[in-house]
Amino acid sequence: MIRRPPRSTQSRSSAASDVYKRQVHGAYTNHTVLPEALEKWGVDLIGALLPRHLEIIYEINHFWLQKIEQKFPGDVSKLGPMSLIEEEHGKRVRIANLCVVGTFAVNGVAALHTELLKTTIFKDFHQLFPKKIQNKTNGVTPRRWILCCNPGLAELYTRVLGGVGWVNELDLIRQIEKKADNAEFQKVWAEIKLQNKRRLVKWVKSHCGITIDENSLFDIMVKRMHEYKRQLMNALYAIYRYFQIKNATPEERLNFVPRTIFIGGKAAPGYTTAKRVIKLINAIGEVVNNDKEVNQYLKVVFLPNYNVSNAEVIIPAAELSQHISTAGMEASGTSNMKFAMNGCLIIGTMDGANVEIAEEAGKENLFIFGALVDEVNGLRQKMTQKDPVEYAGPILNQIFRSIEDNVFGARQELVALIDTIRNRNDYYLVCHDFVDYLRAQEEVDRCYANPSEWNRRSILTAVRMAKFSSDRTIQEYAYDIWNIAACPTPQPALKKEDVFKE
Repeated sequence: MIRRPPRSTQSRSSAASDVYKRQVHGAYTNHTVLPEALEKWGVDLIGALLPRHLEIIYEINHFWLQKIEQKFPGDVSKLGPMSLIEEEHGKRVRIANLCVVGTFAVNGVAALHTELLKTTIFKDFHQLFPKKIQNKTNGVTPRRWILCCNPGLAELYTRVLGGVGWVNELDLIRQIEKKADNAEFQKVWAEIKLQNKRRLVKWVKSHCGITIDENSLFDIMVKRMHEYKRQLMNALYAIYRYFQIKNATPEERLNFVPRTIFIGGKAAPGYTTAKRVIKLINAIGEVVNNDKEVNQYLKVVFLPNYNVSNAEVIIPAAELSQHISTAGMEASGTSNMKFAMNGCLIIGTMDGANVEIAEEAGKENLFIFGALVDEVNGLRQKMTQKDPVEYAGPILNQIFRSIEDNVFGARQELVALIDTIRNRNDYYLVCHDFVDYLRAQEEVDRCYANPSEWNRRSILTAVRMAKFSSDRTIQEYAYDIWNIAACPTPQPALKKEDVFKE
């Protein structure tokens, strides 16, 4: 916050100078590298609503540009990108730049994300302030995401560990790792997952009117709808799997692992492409779920009104979760942590916190695919130069033709959707990563067909997730950024009369 100083004691110039020089007014947590999400506020708007604030911002910028000139004498190329004011398309205040300049600490929310801040959007700032940007990987609370939403798993941990201490010291569950290969323990583990699946089956029947096979692989992707998160890739895979089953003989179909694909999420009101992805998912479900030759091997469900309360039912039931963003686009993600804590295996790219989850759980226990972050820019360049039909490849072109042939209805809208990736405009590399995505999905099927191996991976993933407790995250913020010490936790009263003791 920038406070207005008393006019009688502090000039406008000294007020701005104080804000700039001291940099004690807060710390800045960045949650995105997406240019469109880094806010820029019009100077005219700020001037009309907050004229005094605009004056201070201009004066902070004056001192800031002077410092840049001193640090990089003669290098005028630094002034434009590092200025707090964007000049190109009408004057706008770059809020992210203001946050970096006006705070004493900046942090990213996953190791990969923080490195991208240092090497991309804040590269020049990092050169000037090499110790200012630090990492604080996100976390989620095990109180909600295990204890409350998965009581069966919580009870198992409490029984095996001899107490509830794990709730506040999640590192304790790592002791269970030695039971990962134990057949009896795997049986108990699988039964807990089955009970959670049955709860979701009832929820889907009540909210969607769709009957689900509880013994099918529960493949779940729930998150905000955005092109970089690539729900479209998942939907195209559902079409691919549908035709694989449809074109098989009755005998060949018996070899398919039954799967239910759940996708949920909300689109921003004006985000037409995201809404068309939702349209496609529902259109696929209409065809697949009503095809009697296929629907015992595959169903597709769009989960409505995704929110935290619904997530508490959805996440404990998941066996496979999809975190398949284009490498370098997801800051962290937290649903990947929630799913993994509940023994769900991840199919995903090396992006956001997936990288650290793979480090903790063991990369061999995830199904990893896709381009790496340092390959993305080069692949985008090659994509623009390649023949679109050749670039998409035969499998995707066949899927595109089915949409053009109106197999799933809503032809005009859905053709407009696939046109966003097949005309040298596949910015999020859906087509490029698709073949490797199919390979990873085949690995999923092979693993799920071996319950012992699947349960072993599930156990190891869950009990190695202590790093992603929000307790660790908050402690790091407290020690490294907020500079506050821990307070001793009061012990509970032993006598009833002590509860209200003054």
